Amino acid sequence: MYEYRRRLVLHPAYASIRAALVEAHADLHEQHANHMRELAALRVEVAELREVLQLVTSVTRQNAEQDVAALRHTLEHALARLQRRDPGTQVH
Repeated sequence: MYEYRRRLVLHPAYASIRAALVEAHADLHEQHANHMRELAALRVEVAELREVLQLVTSVTRQNAEQDVAALRHTLEHALARLQRRDPGTQVH
């Protein structure tokens, strides 16, 4: 059987459109690579910020525990003074 193949004739404007599409594709590829690099840098920064937040939280918790211990000691001291007082005397 005989196959008839026609030669495809393209309009000259197609060549410029094709070149523009190839260039746009290359630009998108470059933008994607830039975005991936920026995203990686941001992930590193977020990890660093999480470490800082964890350290701040740890130090704040330690300070709070020390404050509670100091308040507990002051309260125990005040309660001990009240217990040593003669119950028959007036407070004021």
